[in-house]
Amino acid sequence: MITVFGQSQDSLMLRKIYNESLEHGQAYNYLKVLCKQIGHRLSGSPEAEKAVKWAEKSMKDFGADTVFLQNIMVPHWVRGEKESASIISSKNNQSTPLNVLALGGSVGTNGKTIAANVVEVTSLDELDKLGTSKCAGKIVFINQHMDATKIMTFDAYGPAVTIRWAGAKRAAPLGAVAVIIRSVNPSLDDFPHTGTLHYPDTIKKIPACAVSTNDAEKLSAMLKSDPQLKIKLKMNCMQLPDAPSHNVSGEIKGADANAGYLIVGGHLDSWDTGEGAHDDGAGVVQAMEVLNLLKKAGIKPRHTIRAVAFMNEENGGKGGEYYAKNALEKNEKHIAAIESDCGGFTPRGFFLQGDSLKKEKIRSWKNLFESYQIHSFNFDGGGADIGHLKNQNTFLLGLLPDTQRYFDIHHSPNDVFEHVNRRELQLGAATMAAMIYLIDKYGLE
Repeated sequence: MITVFGQSQDSLMLRKIYNESLEHGQAYNYLKVLCKQIGHRLSGSPEAEKAVKWAEKSMKDFGADTVFLQNIMVPHWVRGEKESASIISSKNNQSTPLNVLALGGSVGTNGKTIAANVVEVTSLDELDKLGTSKCAGKIVFINQHMDATKIMTFDAYGPAVTIRWAGAKRAAPLGAVAVIIRSVNPSLDDFPHTGTLHYPDTIKKIPACAVSTNDAEKLSAMLKSDPQLKIKLKMNCMQLPDAPSHNVSGEIKGADANAGYLIVGGHLDSWDTGEGAHDDGAGVVQAMEVLNLLKKAGIKPRHTIRAVAFMNEENGGKGGEYYAKNALEKNEKHIAAIESDCGGFTPRGFFLQGDSLKKEKIRSWKNLFESYQIHSFNFDGGGADIGHLKNQNTFLLGLLPDTQRYFDIHHSPNDVFEHVNRRELQLGAATMAAMIYLIDKYGLE
């Protein structure tokens, strides 16, 4: 690093990038348009296609030299009319409503209302031990909490989210008629959280939904005093044929056509609840902002810098899968890829995945980030969409924001633009741009 008046050229360039993002950055303004004028955008929906057109125009606005679409086919699941659920007392037939959301990909109740007794478990292992005799004909309520002792909330999310992914397929062979899971959320509130599930072809598909954490507490307490209570449940969701959609990419052309590509990205789709602000509108606008910040800083990159708005991360991963396949077919050399998909909160560092020597090179730049309170470079990981590139010798990074509030919002009606802070969002965009600048200048070898 060349030092200029006591500061390295790199530290001066990082300051320029951060100043531009905080003073003049446009990510927050564009996120407002995405959330408020388009809203939620589940793969296959009309809103998702509006978002594609928005992203195509926005990439150009943010300074891309070229913008292109990749055609993909995506799963098309629809929620239909809002689901309903209520507790029915066995003592006086009193009805108590529950806040629920169907899990993504779930079957519905075929236009009928299910009414059944409930069996409560606190884990999938406990469910397995109950067997058919205890579960047949009943609604299984999986009341597993996220581990509050985990400081990194993603460490708590991993074990807890298995009830969402696997609850229905574990309960169905035991004769259960439906599954209700406690929302994967560390806080107590009234917002149910959705997310995808998995049905093997070999089992009967049963309806599955999530209940808010407050109502999970209520249901558990009521079951203790009234074990014979029933739940009435109606869900109107269904799976439609796959639909056409697109990834959207914008590039700043590199000076060296043989140097390869540096990727920044987020996913354009979101669940059909809330506005997809943190998950993952924030990541998309941050990726686009990287192009703007590099141009405004006067950086002429050696590598081609590509921002990608991936489609269908939430319920299929078809966008990331196709992107990697296409890159391999075109013999594109991807040096590194950064994904932002952990919310638009205050950046703290990066997840890193790849060769240990490359990790050490990135960690050697840690001192440049410390004045921006970016300090964490020790967690392994990258991102769901860029993860498809890992077998192409691409080094993967995931932007790591502060994680404490993310799962309060994740996949819920609470994920709205008003819960994104402009300064935090713009700091994240600057952090990604700074890392791209350093990788472009020094490489990872």
